[in-house]
Amino acid sequence: MAGPRPPAGLLLAVPLLPLLLLLPAAPAPPRAPYKPVIVVHGLFDSSYSFRHLLGYINQTHPGTEVTVLDLFDGRESLRPLWEQVQGFREAVAPIMAKAPQGVHLICYSQGGLVCRALLSVMDDHNVDSFISLSSPQMGQYGDTDYLKWLFPTSMRSNLYRICYSPWGQEFSICNYWHDPHHDDLYLNASSFLALINGERDHPNATAWRKNFLRVGRMVLVGGPDDGVITPWQSSFFGFYDANETVLEMEEQLVYLRDSFGLKTLWARGAIVRCPMAGIAHTAWHSNHTLYVTCIEPWLS
Repeated sequence: MAGPRPPAGLLLAVPLLPLLLLLPAAPAPPRAPYKPVIVVHGLFDSSYSFRHLLGYINQTHPGTEVTVLDLFDGRESLRPLWEQVQGFREAVAPIMAKAPQGVHLICYSQGGLVCRALLSVMDDHNVDSFISLSSPQMGQYGDTDYLKWLFPTSMRSNLYRICYSPWGQEFSICNYWHDPHHDDLYLNASSFLALINGERDHPNATAWRKNFLRVGRMVLVGGPDDGVITPWQSSFFGFYDANETVLEMEEQLVYLRDSFGLKTLWARGAIVRCPMAGIAHTAWHSNHTLYVTCIEPWLS
């Protein structure tokens, strides 16, 4: 006895199955282009220092527009930081204007302070991720080769005599020199760090705080084997107290008072800390493991 006959439509479709299998799959929806990346170098650096980083980005995010700003290279990086901020501002503004979807900032060492100032002074910045690579965000207080070259007769214990003078503030290093034993002098003399930290009153404080909070996220990268940033926790907004005990970010007055928006950013879940051991200061922008761990995930 014959079984039930399959529907006529199915019989007609069977010969067409090989053809259907050969048809191309529906195209995937187009992927949004990667946001442009702007790189700002550190003290005595130039754009050449970032050739490895540029290669990593091109490999993992092909087609990304990456601009390594070639300003204030070499000894010119000793120019006062406000002068550098103005120069970098003029360079990044047209890049941001052409990227309505936003940009990413990768800023190394001293450049991380330049970038934080940019976030403060630019009313219309559209920075999605600000990646701070081993930057002395709460200042520097250590005897390094840089300092010995620049001020050969001074040690960290007496460098405040130079840095907290009008002449000293003409050097970028002194703009973020932070002597925990002379806090009053720092607050009165610092023409840069004390201002962007909101530690000293100034007429632009409210506007700068509002501008800073426009950033999508801030990724802080640093580690105990850096060898230059002192204390290394400054990369995470930690710093010495008067006894040279390191207080973490959450214990700093700038955080507790939310003087420039740090606490608000943390409450928003917009601060990422990425500590990495075993990396020397000059290797932060060339170490592939660090790139994969701390940078690549935030380059949307």
